[in-house]
Amino acid sequence: MNHEEVKVRRGPRSGLALIVAVHSRALGPAAGGIRLRRYPDWRDGLADALRLSEAMTLKNAAAGLDFGGGKSVIALEPGTSLTPELREAALLDLGEMIDSFGGSYFGGPDVGTGPDDMVVVRRATSRVFCLPAEHGGTGSSSVPTAAGVFAAVRAGARHVFGTADLVGRTVVVSGLGSVGGLVARHVSEAGARVLVSDVDPAKRTGEFEWVEPAKALRTPADILVPAAVGGVLPAELVPELSVPLIVGPANNQLTEDSVAGGLAARGIVWVPDFVASAGGAVYVLLREVEGLSHTAAMSRVESIGDTVSAVLTAARDNGTTPLTEALARASARLTP
Repeated sequence: MNHEEVKVRRGPRSGLALIVAVHSRALGPAAGGIRLRRYPDWRDGLADALRLSEAMTLKNAAAGLDFGGGKSVIALEPGTSLTPELREAALLDLGEMIDSFGGSYFGGPDVGTGPDDMVVVRRATSRVFCLPAEHGGTGSSSVPTAAGVFAAVRAGARHVFGTADLVGRTVVVSGLGSVGGLVARHVSEAGARVLVSDVDPAKRTGEFEWVEPAKALRTPADILVPAAVGGVLPAELVPELSVPLIVGPANNQLTEDSVAGGLAARGIVWVPDFVASAGGAVYVLLREVEGLSHTAAMSRVESIGDTVSAVLTAARDNGTTPLTEALARASARLTP
């Protein structure tokens, strides 16, 4: 394990397994979301926290932010009913755990939590971001995250197709959560034909063309946008892909780094997820820590497109992969 600090404890109020993983504070205090999710075993939650906190280090470094990477997990056990009372207890437990880091780790919303939950967490610690506006925060980070992904999609399209224009392009969005749904609307408004998929059939509203989840990643298209869970791109899937560009907000999309080489060998351009998904972190940290205006922070979010262009150009010119170049970009800031 190459993490700086990891704490695991049983919540005194909730009885749930709580995990806070700090991967790096080389650039400043660690920052990363609070994930509340059901796991087969609490150790699966620990593995999630370790992977995601490392990804946050890379995300913040590559985006030019003076923050390290961390992640919190509230591991809900199989068969446990998440009542409002248990939810509140778990959030307070985690808030106390975050506070024990003394300001070297800050939390925010992630899968399973939102701005209203951060109000509860703040009762136990001030080290929390993204509270609702009426409580002095910036609210949900979904909008800037989706804006950053859209900028990354356009930059990727310019690199692959010679133009950022999406008119007539076919885009598959796999995962219609708060970010995926917004990305689908962005690319649709830009003139693309949009196919969507989600494991929740209730998301099939008729707004976009639907493709079954089992077929989504293999559907022929111009652009694939993974916007759900991580680990969706294993080596065995690479030969079955029928898309020249992959760019999306899902964290840890590759099951292992070597998949990046397999994608490149097939001529598939994959934009590293920690670059494409940085919009939320950029916006929130610039607004809530550095005090930038909404307009100035969103301008920085839009610059994710420039970062993507630089990474893809370097990979082409150096004969490497976008992952190699993105990691080098992050490492240059992390190395003294």
